[in-house]
Amino acid sequence: MTEYRRIRYDVRDRVAEITMVREPVNAIDMELAQEVVHAYGRVREDPGVRAVILTSGCEKAFSAGMDLKMIRGKTGLDLRNFLEVLYFGMHDAQYRLGKPSIAAVTGPARAAGVTLAVSCDMIVVADDIDLSYPEIDVGVIPAMHYVHLPRQIGRHKAFELLFSGKPISAKEAEARGLLNYAVPRGDVMAKARELALDFAEKSPVVMRIGRDSFMRANDNEYRRTIEYVVDTICHIIDTEDAQEGLDAFSEKRKPNW
Repeated sequence: MTEYRRIRYDVRDRVAEITMVREPVNAIDMELAQEVVHAYGRVREDPGVRAVILTSGCEKAFSAGMDLKMIRGKTGLDLRNFLEVLYFGMHDAQYRLGKPSIAAVTGPARAAGVTLAVSCDMIVVADDIDLSYPEIDVGVIPAMHYVHLPRQIGRHKAFELLFSGKPISAKEAEARGLLNYAVPRGDVMAKARELALDFAEKSPVVMRIGRDSFMRANDNEYRRTIEYVVDTICHIIDTEDAQEGLDAFSEKRKPNW
Protein backbone atom coordinates (compact mmCIF):
# COMPACT_ATOMS: atom_id res chain seq x y z
CA MET A 1 0.00 0.00 0.00
CA THR A 2 1.76 3.14 -1.23
CA GLU A 3 -1.18 5.02 -2.74
CA TYR A 4 -3.49 6.45 -0.11
CA ARG A 5 -7.06 7.72 -0.39
CA ARG A 6 -7.73 8.75 3.22
CA ILE A 7 -4.39 10.28 4.22
CA ARG A 8 -1.44 12.24 2.88
CA TYR A 9 2.08 11.13 3.76
CA ASP A 10 4.91 13.65 3.57
CA VAL A 11 8.45 13.78 4.93
CA ARG A 12 10.43 16.93 5.52
CA ASP A 13 13.37 17.71 7.78
CA ARG A 14 13.43 14.04 8.92
CA VAL A 15 9.85 14.33 10.20
CA ALA A 16 6.96 12.37 8.64
CA GLU A 17 3.55 14.03 8.61
CA ILE A 18 0.46 11.82 8.33
CA THR A 19 -2.51 14.02 7.45
CA MET A 20 -6.00 12.53 7.53
CA VAL A 21 -8.12 13.88 4.68
CA ARG A 22 -11.45 12.09 4.76
CA GLU A 23 -13.85 15.02 4.46
CA PRO A 24 -15.76 16.45 6.13
CA VAL A 25 -14.73 15.24 9.62
CA ASN A 26 -12.37 12.27 9.20
CA ALA A 27 -14.98 9.69 10.18
CA ILE A 28 -12.85 6.59 10.74
CA ASP A 29 -13.66 3.65 8.50
CA MET A 30 -11.60 0.53 7.95
CA GLU A 31 -9.65 2.11 5.10
CA LEU A 32 -8.64 5.19 7.10
CA ALA A 33 -7.55 3.06 10.05
CA GLN A 34 -5.55 0.74 7.80
CA GLU A 35 -3.84 3.62 6.03
CA VAL A 36 -2.75 5.28 9.27
CA VAL A 37 -1.38 1.98 10.60
CA HIS A 38 0.41 1.35 7.30
CA ALA A 39 1.94 4.82 7.39
CA TYR A 40 3.29 4.17 10.88
CA GLY A 41 4.98 1.10 9.44
CA ARG A 42 6.64 3.29 6.81
CA VAL A 43 7.89 5.59 9.54
CA ARG A 44 9.39 2.67 11.44
CA GLU A 45 11.20 1.29 8.40
CA ASP A 46 12.55 4.59 7.04
CA PRO A 47 15.96 5.47 8.54
CA GLY A 48 15.57 8.98 7.17
CA VAL A 49 12.58 9.64 9.45
CA ARG A 50 13.25 10.51 13.10
CA ALA A 51 9.75 11.49 14.30
CA VAL A 52 6.14 11.53 13.09
CA ILE A 53 3.18 13.91 13.39
CA LEU A 54 -0.44 12.76 12.98
CA THR A 55 -2.84 15.57 12.06
CA SER A 56 -5.97 16.45 10.11
CA GLY A 57 -6.50 18.20 6.81
CA CYS A 58 -10.21 18.67 7.53
CA GLU A 59 -11.21 22.11 8.76
CA LYS A 60 -14.16 20.91 10.84
CA ALA A 61 -12.48 18.28 13.01
CA PHE A 62 -9.40 16.30 13.88
CA SER A 63 -11.72 13.29 13.75
CA ALA A 64 -15.38 12.85 14.66
CA GLY A 65 -14.75 9.20 15.53
CA MET A 66 -15.83 5.93 14.01
CA ASP A 67 -18.00 5.95 10.92
CA LEU A 68 -21.09 4.50 12.55
CA LYS A 69 -22.45 3.25 9.24
CA MET A 70 -19.90 0.45 9.55
CA ILE A 71 -21.63 -1.05 12.57
CA ARG A 72 -25.27 -0.04 12.18
CA GLY A 73 -27.15 -3.27 11.64
CA LYS A 74 -23.95 -5.30 11.95
CA THR A 75 -22.75 -7.90 14.45
CA GLY A 76 -20.18 -7.96 17.20
CA LEU A 77 -17.90 -9.91 14.87
CA ASP A 78 -18.10 -7.13 12.28
CA LEU A 79 -17.08 -4.61 14.94
CA ARG A 80 -14.25 -6.84 16.15
CA ASN A 81 -12.76 -6.92 12.65
CA PHE A 82 -12.56 -3.13 12.70
CA LEU A 83 -11.21 -2.93 16.26
CA GLU A 84 -8.50 -5.43 15.38
CA VAL A 85 -7.11 -2.63 13.22
CA LEU A 86 -8.02 0.50 15.18
CA TYR A 87 -7.11 -0.81 18.64
CA PHE A 88 -4.69 -3.71 18.25
CA GLY A 89 -3.09 -2.69 14.97
CA MET A 90 -2.72 0.94 16.07
CA HIS A 91 -1.35 -0.06 19.46
CA ASP A 92 1.15 -2.49 17.96
CA ALA A 93 2.28 0.06 15.36
CA GLN A 94 2.86 2.69 18.04
CA TYR A 95 4.43 0.20 20.44
CA ARG A 96 7.03 -0.84 17.86
CA LEU A 97 7.48 2.52 16.16
CA GLY A 98 10.88 3.23 17.71
CA LYS A 99 10.44 6.96 17.05
CA PRO A 100 8.48 9.72 18.82
CA SER A 101 4.92 10.36 17.64
CA ILE A 102 2.99 13.58 18.11
CA ALA A 103 -0.72 14.21 17.56
CA ALA A 104 -1.42 17.72 16.25
CA VAL A 105 -5.12 18.18 17.00
CA THR A 106 -6.35 21.20 15.06
CA GLY A 107 -10.07 20.56 15.52
CA PRO A 108 -12.50 18.76 17.83
CA ALA A 109 -11.84 15.07 18.53
CA ARG A 110 -14.63 12.65 19.33
CA ALA A 111 -14.68 9.03 20.43
CA ALA A 112 -12.34 6.98 18.22
CA GLY A 113 -10.84 10.27 17.05
CA VAL A 114 -9.54 10.70 20.59
CA THR A 115 -8.14 7.16 20.31
CA LEU A 116 -6.01 8.25 17.35
CA ALA A 117 -4.65 11.19 19.35
CA VAL A 118 -3.93 9.43 22.63
CA SER A 119 -2.18 6.57 20.85
CA CYS A 120 0.65 9.04 20.17
CA ASP A 121 3.48 9.85 22.58
CA MET A 122 2.62 13.54 22.82
CA ILE A 123 -0.48 15.61 22.05
CA VAL A 124 -0.71 19.26 20.97
CA VAL A 125 -4.22 20.68 20.58
CA ALA A 126 -5.91 23.92 19.64
CA ASP A 127 -6.94 25.71 22.82
CA ASP A 128 -10.44 26.46 21.50
CA ILE A 129 -11.52 22.85 20.91
CA ASP A 130 -12.72 20.04 23.13
CA LEU A 131 -12.49 16.27 23.35
CA SER A 132 -15.36 13.94 24.13
CA TYR A 133 -16.48 10.34 24.41
CA PRO A 134 -20.14 10.47 23.29
CA GLU A 135 -20.55 6.76 22.57
CA ILE A 136 -22.85 6.27 25.57
CA ASP A 137 -25.44 8.49 23.86
CA VAL A 138 -25.74 6.10 20.91
CA GLY A 139 -25.79 2.91 22.98
CA VAL A 140 -22.15 1.83 22.69
CA ILE A 141 -19.02 2.37 24.79
CA PRO A 142 -15.59 3.98 24.28
CA ALA A 143 -13.89 0.70 25.10
CA MET A 144 -10.20 1.60 24.90
CA HIS A 145 -10.71 4.70 27.01
CA TYR A 146 -11.99 2.58 29.88
CA VAL A 147 -8.35 1.52 30.10
CA HIS A 148 -6.58 4.73 29.12
CA LEU A 149 -8.54 7.58 30.69
CA PRO A 150 -8.57 6.57 34.39
CA ARG A 151 -4.80 6.17 34.27
CA GLN A 152 -4.42 9.68 32.88
CA ILE A 153 -6.89 11.77 34.87
CA GLY A 154 -8.13 9.56 37.70
CA ARG A 155 -11.04 7.19 38.09
CA HIS A 156 -13.77 9.61 39.13
CA LYS A 157 -13.29 12.27 36.44
CA ALA A 158 -12.85 9.52 33.86
CA PHE A 159 -16.16 7.97 34.91
CA GLU A 160 -17.91 11.32 34.53
CA LEU A 161 -16.61 11.84 31.00
CA LEU A 162 -17.13 8.27 29.80
CA PHE A 163 -20.65 7.82 31.18
CA SER A 164 -22.04 11.31 30.61
CA GLY A 165 -20.67 11.81 27.11
CA LYS A 166 -19.94 15.45 27.97
CA PRO A 167 -16.80 17.09 26.54
CA ILE A 168 -13.66 18.24 28.29
CA SER A 169 -12.13 21.50 27.12
CA ALA A 170 -8.59 21.62 25.79
CA LYS A 171 -7.52 23.82 28.69
CA GLU A 172 -8.92 21.44 31.33
CA ALA A 173 -7.47 18.44 29.51
CA GLU A 174 -4.06 20.14 29.57
CA ALA A 175 -4.38 20.97 33.27
CA ARG A 176 -5.32 17.37 34.08
CA GLY A 177 -2.38 15.92 32.15
CA LEU A 178 -4.44 14.36 29.37
CA LEU A 179 -2.40 16.23 26.76
CA ASN A 180 0.86 18.16 26.56
CA TYR A 181 0.06 21.58 25.11
CA ALA A 182 -3.07 23.60 24.34
CA VAL A 183 -2.04 26.46 22.06
CA PRO A 184 -3.80 28.88 19.69
CA ARG A 185 -5.21 27.01 16.71
CA GLY A 186 -2.85 28.63 14.25
CA ASP A 187 0.15 27.51 16.31
CA VAL A 188 -0.68 23.80 16.64
CA MET A 189 1.37 22.53 13.70
CA ALA A 190 4.24 24.90 14.48
CA LYS A 191 4.42 23.57 18.04
CA ALA A 192 4.18 19.95 16.87
CA ARG A 193 6.95 20.52 14.34
CA GLU A 194 9.10 22.25 16.95
CA LEU A 195 8.81 19.19 19.20
CA ALA A 196 9.40 16.77 16.32
CA LEU A 197 12.48 18.63 15.09
CA ASP A 198 13.92 18.62 18.60
CA PHE A 199 13.42 14.84 18.80
CA ALA A 200 14.97 14.47 15.35
CA GLU A 201 18.22 15.95 16.70
CA LYS A 202 18.64 13.14 19.22
CA SER A 203 20.55 9.93 18.61
CA PRO A 204 18.17 7.69 16.64
CA VAL A 205 19.74 4.59 18.20
CA VAL A 206 19.33 5.83 21.76
CA MET A 207 15.83 7.12 20.97
CA ARG A 208 14.75 3.73 19.60
CA ILE A 209 16.22 1.71 22.46
CA GLY A 210 15.03 4.17 25.08
CA ARG A 211 11.53 4.47 23.65
CA ASP A 212 11.22 0.68 23.39
CA SER A 213 12.18 0.44 27.07
CA PHE A 214 9.71 3.19 27.98
CA MET A 215 6.89 1.42 26.14
CA ARG A 216 7.63 -1.89 27.87
CA ALA A 217 7.89 -0.27 31.28
CA ASN A 218 4.55 1.49 30.90
CA ASP A 219 2.54 -1.16 29.09
CA ASN A 220 1.44 -2.84 32.33
CA GLU A 221 -0.84 -5.37 30.67
CA TYR A 222 -2.32 -2.51 28.63
CA ARG A 223 -3.08 -4.55 25.53
CA ARG A 224 -4.52 -7.49 27.46
CA THR A 225 -6.84 -5.13 29.34
CA ILE A 226 -7.94 -3.56 26.05
CA GLU A 227 -8.78 -7.05 24.78
CA TYR A 228 -11.15 -7.48 27.73
CA VAL A 229 -13.05 -4.28 26.92
CA VAL A 230 -13.15 -5.11 23.22
CA ASP A 231 -15.04 -8.27 24.14
CA THR A 232 -17.47 -6.08 26.07
CA ILE A 233 -18.20 -3.66 23.23
CA CYS A 234 -18.62 -6.53 20.79
CA HIS A 235 -21.25 -8.03 23.08
CA ILE A 236 -22.96 -4.65 23.43
CA ILE A 237 -23.27 -4.12 19.68
CA ASP A 238 -25.39 -7.26 19.50
CA THR A 239 -27.99 -5.81 21.91
CA GLU A 240 -31.25 -4.19 20.83
CA ASP A 241 -30.39 -0.99 22.68
CA ALA A 242 -27.13 -0.55 20.80
CA GLN A 243 -28.85 -0.95 17.44
CA GLU A 244 -31.65 1.39 18.53
CA GLY A 245 -29.08 4.00 19.52
CA LEU A 246 -27.29 3.73 16.19
CA ASP A 247 -30.58 3.90 14.28
CA ALA A 248 -31.67 6.96 16.27
CA PHE A 249 -28.37 8.72 15.60
CA SER A 250 -28.61 8.03 11.89
CA GLU A 251 -32.25 9.13 11.79
CA LYS A 252 -31.53 12.23 13.91
CA ARG A 253 -34.06 11.39 16.61
CA LYS A 254 -34.04 10.55 20.31
CA PRO A 255 -33.50 6.86 21.02
CA ASN A 256 -36.30 4.83 22.53
CA TRP A 257 -34.37 2.68 24.98
